[in-house]
Amino acid sequence: MSILTDSVRAFAPAGAVQRIEKASRRVQQPQSSGDLVSLAMGEPGFSTPSQIVEAAATSLRDGRTHYSPLLGESSLRGALSERLSALSSVEARPGDIVVTHGGTAGLAASILSIVNPGDRVVIPDPTYSLYADVVSMAGGVVVPVPLADNLHWDIDELRNALAGARLFIFCNPVNPTGIVHSRDELLALATMLSGTDTVVISDEAYADLTFTDAPFTSAVEITALRERTIYCQTFSKSYAMTGWRVGYLWGPSDLIRGAARIHNTFNGSVNTAVQDAALAALRTAGPDVESMREAYARRGQLMKRMLSEIPGLELSNVEGAFYQFPRYDFDMPSVDVVAGLRERGVAVRPGSEFGEHGEYHLRLSYAASEQEIEAGVERLADGIRELGGECSRRS
Repeated sequence: MSILTDSVRAFAPAGAVQRIEKASRRVQQPQSSGDLVSLAMGEPGFSTPSQIVEAAATSLRDGRTHYSPLLGESSLRGALSERLSALSSVEARPGDIVVTHGGTAGLAASILSIVNPGDRVVIPDPTYSLYADVVSMAGGVVVPVPLADNLHWDIDELRNALAGARLFIFCNPVNPTGIVHSRDELLALATMLSGTDTVVISDEAYADLTFTDAPFTSAVEITALRERTIYCQTFSKSYAMTGWRVGYLWGPSDLIRGAARIHNTFNGSVNTAVQDAALAALRTAGPDVESMREAYARRGQLMKRMLSEIPGLELSNVEGAFYQFPRYDFDMPSVDVVAGLRERGVAVRPGSEFGEHGEYHLRLSYAASEQEIEAGVERLADGIRELGGECSRRS
């Protein structure tokens, strides 16, 4: 027994694990349960529409339980081809589409297929925390670029950071800030990258969930970006399919071949029944998506109204996704604020999880029910008042 114990203790994780652990800001937050109201979860509060569930059940009953093609089912890639062709106004060939194990596996495959050790990878700060973790796993150098005061890109800062960069990764609409990058911003990005070899990953998981008067602009609608961009999408947010783990990539053939090689090696093919469910979502769930979007819009306004009544909070604009990213006005690290709020019965995410410049912010999700939003924000109001008072007394 002692020999085995000594041997096990001698094991050490690979450098990739150590790099992720050193760089990662990601934290696990709970769902609502018992006396805890969670406004921390980044997933829809709706069940998957019933016809999507039934499509998967039918697929299983029909014996579609065998390996799928590595790139994905031809029927699903064909339907995605039609959708992407309409979005981009160019032919999106099915052979340039890869069905992935959720958006996460698509992002990981894309980043690992592009980034070599030492490559500079530019990301906004704050932004979705997975990007930095995977870049660190690949041995790349994360270059965070602070946002402007309105939480949109600081164009001058971004232009300087992109010089010599291998890759730029962004999401639109944005997790955690809830803003939507405009067509003008995307055109400015295209101008910055003109004549360079910088690749772009555009994570558009929340593209169906926007609440501004202006139509949403995808990166693949901008010709100069489309030629260098991997488009990463998921069924998770639009269709309330987070647990199903199905997404897809599309882009220039050489970039997609590389991402497909990584995905096929790491993950293999996505299970057939889930792909049949995804096809049903594309074909039938448009009204469900719109119904959920309208509900999120109402919930976002409810949360904004309640948060605006809390002294010491500066709110973000509700433009897309389902997040508020308020800034608080007392000197306490956001991880400590989150811990204090947990003790008071409400879970949120610390702004620092999303980057150094997310400090002194909190991320709240209004994908929760209206009842949870009301109860959670009431508890948050009490907690912010008490924690801010404690901080003032210490100082």
